[in-house]
Amino acid sequence: MKKFLVLVCILGTVSGASYLWYLRALAPVDANDDTRQSVKIEKGSSVKQIAATLDEEKVIRSPLAFELYVRSKGLDTKLQAGTFIMKQNQSVAEIAEALTKGIGEEGVITIPEGFTVKDIDAVLAEKGVIEAGELMACAKTCDFSSFDFLPQGATLADRGGKVEGYLYPDTYFIVVQEFVPKFFLERLLGTFDKKVLVPLEKDLAASDRSLHEIVTMASLIEEETRTDNERPTVAGILWKRYDAGSGLGVDATVRYILEKPTGAITVADLNTNSPYNLRKFRGLPPGPIASPSIAAIRAALHPKDSPYWYYLHGTDGQIHYAETNEEHNINKYNYIR
Repeated sequence: MKKFLVLVCILGTVSGASYLWYLRALAPVDANDDTRQSVKIEKGSSVKQIAATLDEEKVIRSPLAFELYVRSKGLDTKLQAGTFIMKQNQSVAEIAEALTKGIGEEGVITIPEGFTVKDIDAVLAEKGVIEAGELMACAKTCDFSSFDFLPQGATLADRGGKVEGYLYPDTYFIVVQEFVPKFFLERLLGTFDKKVLVPLEKDLAASDRSLHEIVTMASLIEEETRTDNERPTVAGILWKRYDAGSGLGVDATVRYILEKPTGAITVADLNTNSPYNLRKFRGLPPGPIASPSIAAIRAALHPKDSPYWYYLHGTDGQIHYAETNEEHNINKYNYIR
């Protein structure tokens, strides 16, 4: 009898330890890590193969615990194939729900530096997230008054409304089924606040330029330069022209307003009667012409002094500066083929 009681105690202890292990194994790998990662579940994968994939991607603690949970809940025949965005702060229950209902399946949207609202709209439409034009329409008509850093007053008379230039270029994860253009634009504006306004708060406060002037100039710098090394010098040239009251002569603004990203700029293009035509009108355009990189914004804040007033990119792939218009014309002759 005594041996029997000892055996029962041992079995109870083992059973209790196993249950505690199981509960621990169902918990998130790291409750504090909300970094998203893409996990692909191949079509036809068994529960064991899915568990192995999740373990390899380090989003579960134990393949065995995952299998036991899925089978105990009768979900083993309901797991879906596809690409899912998962995080280490998700429990096995949350991951299983994502795999069975698809609620964790997301799209990856990358917005490069220099993109316009129209470019972002095109990417979303190409991926089937929206109908073409939906994001652009919202950019012009949706209420973004809660973002007090945006230009005030009437909507800017450009293609992207008030938000053009303030949509931070980055990689974003979206739930396609729940996508709302306004909410997405608000995320991009919020990221601009977090990654530009917060870290550059002191620089912006010390500048004698307004935020809108800085971002607008940064968008020109973004479009007019090819490397980060060029940006401060080009910024210095453009600010010098601006402060002197001479024309900036930036063709990228003409391309923007005419929606002509490539191809030769004609005489008719340069005669376009728009404040965005900086060949015809002096000063800055009414607003940014693209989403500038943080490097372009820093360059606009901290331009480099130089004796130059002109620059051009030659067909040799290099940038060439000049102090006088005569030198600039010589550079055109020598470096543009």
